[in-house]
Amino acid sequence: MKLDGTVLGFDVGARRIGVAVGSAFGVGARALAVIDVHGHGPDWPAIDKLHAEWRPDGLVVGDPMTLDGGDQPIRKRAHAFARELRLRYQLPVVLVDERASSIEAAQRFALDRAQGRKRKRDAAALDAVAAAVIIERWLAAPCDATRVE
Repeated sequence: MKLDGTVLGFDVGARRIGVAVGSAFGVGARALAVIDVHGHGPDWPAIDKLHAEWRPDGLVVGDPMTLDGGDQPIRKRAHAFARELRLRYQLPVVLVDERASSIEAAQRFALDRAQGRKRKRDAAALDAVAAAVIIERWLAAPCDATRVE
């Protein structure tokens, strides 16, 4: 996947999917949106809209492993989501280790709140901040990512 293009990043959860955009030319990544997940799956029309708006060159999905590198229940959902992205958009998709990305996102949010850039009600966007962390991890170490075929 090209490092010099735009990517959308995803932090997959059971109820929400955080989405961010990033590029090696930018200053890291930026949180975009939080997409709801329902019983039938993600809100694909909302994801389609982001895809059409940003026209990414690739997609980065967080790979939620346990701290010791093992599987956890949400990992199967994240991998299935990554495969569906690949089929749906015909773009390169990679999985990136997301261990502790939510903790890092919460720390960033707390710092932004302390500096007056965020308010408590903005906490709903925390999943999107985690997606930005995932993109930044990929940008920092693209060779560590696993390509989805």
